[in-house]
Amino acid sequence: MSSEKPLRILIVEDEILIALELESLLQDLGHEVVGMATSSEEALSLGQDIKPDLAFVDVHLADGPTGVDVARILAAQHQVTVLFMTANAKRIPEDFAGAWGVIAKPYTERGVREALSYLMAGQPREPEDARTVTFVPFDIASRERSSQIS
Repeated sequence: MSSEKPLRILIVEDEILIALELESLLQDLGHEVVGMATSSEEALSLGQDIKPDLAFVDVHLADGPTGVDVARILAAQHQVTVLFMTANAKRIPEDFAGAWGVIAKPYTERGVREALSYLMAGQPREPEDARTVTFVPFDIASRERSSQIS
């Protein structure tokens, strides 16, 4: 996803204030929020219809802990780059469900910027010691191994 063009982003989050705050932040950073979903059904429908570049996916949605399934389907079937946003990273499976990383909640503007920089440049733009702990990229080698198994 190395590009400097604005990303078309889907937000999958059932807490409306968090979703609206994230939408505002992403728009301020020059990206386009093309949809918001609060449930897995809504997220999958939007993912198929609007074909976003990136989806921020909460693990626990209005219909339960369905975010992992949403991430897996968006990544595998719709070629959407996925980032998890969650306060409980332990719910993310070992194969990462096709996601590129996780932003810990409560997230920070810096953590979101760092995640976007990582995705757009393919690597962090800041020295390792200056990075936050709010964004953790998943090990690419592990993610590639898991995609070869499926």
